[in-house]
Amino acid sequence: MNKQEQPGTSRRQFLLSTTAVILLATAGKAGAVIIKGAAPWTPFDYSPPQTLEPGGWHFFTPQEAAAVEAIVERLIPADELSVSGKDAGCAEFIDRQLAGSFGTFERLYMQGPFQAGVPEQGDQSSLVPQQRYRVGLAGLESYCQDIFKQSFADLSADQRDKVLTGLQNGDITLKGIDAKLFFATILTNTMEGFFADPIYGGNRDMVSWKMLGFPGARYDYRDYVEMHNQKIDLPPLSIAGRPDWKAKG
Repeated sequence: MNKQEQPGTSRRQFLLSTTAVILLATAGKAGAVIIKGAAPWTPFDYSPPQTLEPGGWHFFTPQEAAAVEAIVERLIPADELSVSGKDAGCAEFIDRQLAGSFGTFERLYMQGPFQAGVPEQGDQSSLVPQQRYRVGLAGLESYCQDIFKQSFADLSADQRDKVLTGLQNGDITLKGIDAKLFFATILTNTMEGFFADPIYGGNRDMVSWKMLGFPGARYDYRDYVEMHNQKIDLPPLSIAGRPDWKAKG
């Protein structure tokens, strides 16, 4: 290195050392803000996700709704741990999802070509969820009337289980839709409704969260981060908040 390069080198070293000092000084002052005392918000001061109003059916016809309620009641039957999928509001969850963007696969690419693929390629159907339910439920009604002379909702528990098993295994043929695809769709949506935040219509009274001991959508878990394999006795909390946030005194 010649003498002409030394001033440049020293300036570079000076800048680097100065930057390091600034970073160290700043790091000593940086830290998360810890909120103590009352929460810095008031009741009703939150922005929950946009959802459809509760009450009534937004997509299903009364006959379709009865069939879906009967299906989810058998997919998640009531036992000593929780209520059934029907009583947990899974049918309402599915109905609201179908009436929204999920129902039309609004965010998915749905142009052809549509052709059968291998299992690793995933869902290749051209039917969006609204069509899958409308066509599938119509096919289910036709099948049950042909075999049992009754609607699915009027069948006994054993008969319902037999039909659902037939759909799952592909032993039943439905007009207009693959039976296994229809079963897989409604099974997945039922599980989603059972475990989703109650704001979307399912998991009524947070029944599944209480069963699992899941504390819900709380904003701060820092006090519990290091509590590994320990039960956290906190009542579950929805995205929409607690009931007392909505009750004006």
